[in-house]
Amino acid sequence: MPLALDLRKGNVINYNGTPNLILESHHRTPGKGQPVVQTKMRNLSTGRSADVRFGSTEKVEILMTERKNLEFSYEDRGVYAFMDLETYETIEFNREMVESSIDFLVPNTEYEVLYVDGNPVQVDMPSAVELKVVESPEGIRGDTASNVQKPATLETGLTIQVPLFIKEGEVIKVNTSDRSYMGRA
Repeated sequence: MPLALDLRKGNVINYNGTPNLILESHHRTPGKGQPVVQTKMRNLSTGRSADVRFGSTEKVEILMTERKNLEFSYEDRGVYAFMDLETYETIEFNREMVESSIDFLVPNTEYEVLYVDGNPVQVDMPSAVELKVVESPEGIRGDTASNVQKPATLETGLTIQVPLFIKEGEVIKVNTSDRSYMGRA
């Protein structure tokens, strides 16, 4: 079994019986005492993050992971269907597994899915996605103070603030981490 010292960002470990994704890992050597590995990890079952400290020689179980590109097909009664483009198999996710990604899922678009021990556990979003504006009020003439914005509803139902010059039907880039307008696509 590997040591905690071998943990790297992106590893998935078995911690308290559940898979946890390592978000950060830092080796610390305090003035007194034993060296430690300070990690920030997210429980892939609950989605909660926690800071956990391991002894540098403590053994950890690193799980086998794989990433596949799957195409989002449709949503039906809280079940989100993705298709494996190699095998044409349909993989279904419940709402809790894709909760943070729902506002960015567009049918017929590929997304990277994290598999742990052969089971899909998480949909990874790119840093930015392109979405079509379906509803946006016209900008008011003369309202030209610096950085004036208006609400716009996107094809997934997400509403964000956009500049006045954005019109219905345009495709824009949206930052997936803070849900902000980045520019025209």
